Amino acid sequence: MDNQGVTADPQLQQFIEIESQKQRFQQLVHQMTEVCWEKCMDKPGPKLDSRTEVCFVNCVERFIDTSQFILNRLEQTQRSKTSFTETMTE
Repeated sequence: MDNQGVTADPQLQQFIEIESQKQRFQQLVHQMTEVCWEKCMDKPGPKLDSRTEVCFVNCVERFIDTSQFILNRLEQTQRSKTSFTETMTE
């Protein structure tokens, strides 16, 4: 069976991309929860003390900052590769 010349439905492609983004977000939240729980939770109790709460807030903020930094860096690298490839093919 030959798939040449067959393009996927744009709505289907968009749906798949959105679902992939949702999955990546869920994985990120799971990873962040695991990391911050291990770092901040000494002993589970009926409520968080202020020290633990501050630890969770700081952990989540650092996790988001780090994730955003990595994402931005990967995008810069990808743009550089694309620009380089375009320059080489001209």
